[in-house]
Amino acid sequence: MHFDKILVLLGEFGPYQKRIFFLICLLSVPGAFHKLAQVFLGAGADHWCAVPEWKDQDCTAWNLSATECQLAKKNASIPRGKDGAFEQCQRYNITGERFYPGLDPRNLTSEGCVDGWDFDTSQYKSTIKMDFALVCDKKTLSNMAQSVYFAGILIGSVVFGSLADWIGRTKTMYIALCLWLSAAIAVAFSPNIAAYTVFRALNGAGSYGTFLPAYVLGTEFVGPSKRVIVGVVGQIFFAAGLMILAGLAYFIRDWRTLEIVITAPIVLFFLYIPIFPESARWLINRGRHKQAEKIIRRVAKVNKKELPDVLFEEDEIKELKEKLATERKPTALDLFKSPNIAVKTLNLMFNWCVNSLVYYGLSLSIPDLASDDYLAFFISGAVEIPAYILAMVAIEKLGRRPNLGSTMVVGGVACVVTIFIEPGTWQTVVAMIGKFCVSASFAIVYIYSAELFPTSLRTVGMGVCSMASRIGGIIAPLILLLDDVWAPFPLLLFGAPSILAGLLAFLLPETRGKCLPETVEEAEQFGKKRKKKAQSLDEKDEKKVSYSNEAFPELTEMEKTI
Repeated sequence: MHFDKILVLLGEFGPYQKRIFFLICLLSVPGAFHKLAQVFLGAGADHWCAVPEWKDQDCTAWNLSATECQLAKKNASIPRGKDGAFEQCQRYNITGERFYPGLDPRNLTSEGCVDGWDFDTSQYKSTIKMDFALVCDKKTLSNMAQSVYFAGILIGSVVFGSLADWIGRTKTMYIALCLWLSAAIAVAFSPNIAAYTVFRALNGAGSYGTFLPAYVLGTEFVGPSKRVIVGVVGQIFFAAGLMILAGLAYFIRDWRTLEIVITAPIVLFFLYIPIFPESARWLINRGRHKQAEKIIRRVAKVNKKELPDVLFEEDEIKELKEKLATERKPTALDLFKSPNIAVKTLNLMFNWCVNSLVYYGLSLSIPDLASDDYLAFFISGAVEIPAYILAMVAIEKLGRRPNLGSTMVVGGVACVVTIFIEPGTWQTVVAMIGKFCVSASFAIVYIYSAELFPTSLRTVGMGVCSMASRIGGIIAPLILLLDDVWAPFPLLLFGAPSILAGLLAFLLPETRGKCLPETVEEAEQFGKKRKKKAQSLDEKDEKKVSYSNEAFPELTEMEKTI
């Protein structure tokens, strides 16, 4: 019996699946912590050149408070720029000079921060920028570390995705979990930025390597008609993790302590070892039917469902083994052999890349657009929840194409408009509109892509799109560095591609209520303009098919490359 038919007998989302999937969703919370922790671990603070010669000199003789004394020392040792603000990378050479309030330093020569920097610790007690002096000529290293983190996720998705197909979902999950925990702890004790960057990359590989096989395992136990719903629930848990991170960062202002706190929940996931079953679908595909049957009957017992005495006939098992021995696995090159499929693939890859670029670009920079870092980050996480829910409702009512195109365009326009609004409440509101739209479009493009690729190429197609998405994540922190060239430049580079991607999305064929392509030939014809007779599908067939039961028969398999 085919596993999807067994799922119908078990119940597509019964008590057993709900318990397992809830535990998997919990993984999204610390996953969100670590994915965007850099916002607080690497937060910036006002800084100026240290002047150790005057550090221990107080101002009691001049009846100045500690704050007034510090300002007097800065006036006497730190040059001011054209805007009147203290320079952050220069100081006066005060060698041999005795400090006193009113000292005129204009006749002194300027030099770099030869003795390091002092930082304003009124908001953050410590960050990696403070501990590793990531300012002035080293200020790009913090953003580089975040880009390397996303590169770690890309590598982890490929390595652990392949491993999950080789040795199984649960074994892979626990190997990655060990890497995630050890790397996250190592991050907290990093002695320098080089070590921090390497450990963060391993952290990214471990975190995604843990979540990926777990998520695949969970969805492989869920019936086709429920996979979209559980996917949305998983995204909501991720958004909740971002909101919790904002609260933790508000109360924990030391970056090393914050890293330890957000790492602690990972230990709890080792309790999953005796609970999580291996994927029955994976076991069947590997010809291990007896082990699969034990798990299936355990699920049936919990769900209180009856199964036939014989689940797998001998001829079925033999046929599957022969198929596995002779089956040719598709590659990414197969996506570009047919013109129509190639154009749609490139369009989708661009949309995935831009979605990731804008999502992480805004997520990492939202605190810079508001006076309160913590509140802004909390709200940016909170807006994702209604975005996901609205997206799922809208695509069924209005279709995939108009929703993807409009959310991308509106999100891009919001980014561009933010440039022309003075910092404050309204700028934050418009930025949040952009975050809302890109969150919704991310959910939509995932479903839409799975429907556009034919069954035979769905796994590899979604994998290629996901790889494009990772590239966007890697680029996003680097684009934020361009604010030194022109402050609004990053927002422009987020907004313009988003608008272009949205317009390109309108060129894709609509899939709502359509018979979806099963073969490469069908996919090549899907969306092409045809004569009136051949243009419409059989109404009876259209009513039978929807994305929830036809687009995702193999969706979980593609997760191995995401």
